[in-house]
Amino acid sequence: MAKVIVTGGAGYIGSHTVVNLIEQGHEVVCIDNFFNSHQVMWRHLEELVDRKVPQYNIDLTDATAVDKVFSEHKDAEAVIHFAARIYVGESVEKPITYFRQNLNSMLNVLESMAKYGQKTFIFSSSCSVYGNAEELPVTEATPFGLAESPYARTKQMGEQIITDFVRANPSVQGVILRYFNPAGAHPSGQIGEAPQLEQTHLVPIIMEVGAGHRKELTVFGGDYPTRDGSCLRDYIHVSDLGSAHTRAVEFGLEKAATKSTNNPSIFNLGSGDGVTVLEAVKAFEKVTGQDLPHKIVEPRDGDVAAIFATTTKADQELGWTPQYSLEDIMRSAWAWEQARPSKLKA
Repeated sequence: MAKVIVTGGAGYIGSHTVVNLIEQGHEVVCIDNFFNSHQVMWRHLEELVDRKVPQYNIDLTDATAVDKVFSEHKDAEAVIHFAARIYVGESVEKPITYFRQNLNSMLNVLESMAKYGQKTFIFSSSCSVYGNAEELPVTEATPFGLAESPYARTKQMGEQIITDFVRANPSVQGVILRYFNPAGAHPSGQIGEAPQLEQTHLVPIIMEVGAGHRKELTVFGGDYPTRDGSCLRDYIHVSDLGSAHTRAVEFGLEKAATKSTNNPSIFNLGSGDGVTVLEAVKAFEKVTGQDLPHKIVEPRDGDVAAIFATTTKADQELGWTPQYSLEDIMRSAWAWEQARPSKLKA
């Protein structure tokens, strides 16, 4: 089993990954300054895994602080890099902030890796690198499209930096994970999504409507060429993402041991199928037994009718397939929505 440094480990996807890593016998060291997460959530995570997990509250753009952590954990074999600003709308308003923080933090981490000898780097990328893909399903060979936001461009640039880095440092194996729409919460109800800014993603908005925090769900577009006329997207349970990152660590270390030249490895992480907005509404209603108020309005500029991934490569090479269904996503997200007010109290 490996020691793994996880940046952004207190965040939504990071926390679920930390739990899975520990459940699978790995040792975890976390770096997170709680910019987009809650310290109280870290306590819930430690209760869930029944142990204290080393946690460094530092800013990854501080190269000296990053170097100090890596120097103290020279025996770590892998790094999972989640830490980044993630809001598309905010990135449009603050592009320089996104470029500085998302790229400089990764550069500092990679520089410390090269100095102290960690062998595998797992990068949290995004389907946003594909832009508005013209062909479906999206595969790992689908070319980059025009970045629709500075956030997406930082992911495209991050992938290129990693490609150049592993070429210059062939002892390091890079694994790039491009995931689609994370949703849901840990089945225990102990941890889930707790964003600092207003929600813009479908499943959390559905939960807020169901809980009465919003009047209704606005469905943008009702006559797209999909099964029911609403937009189609690819949703994946956050616990499935956690297990994928654990497997990526093991996969990367296996490749490092054999000095594989196929580097970096790239995988799409999705459900392998699409879900329409109205299908998501029906899944929520089935799980909760309550009607969800919603209205269909005109489409938004820039929205594409459909995008979803094929996960064949992840299945065949990474040995990973998603285990949770759309109903599981809704059930766990609803349990978390109901528990969240008490969970986030200090």
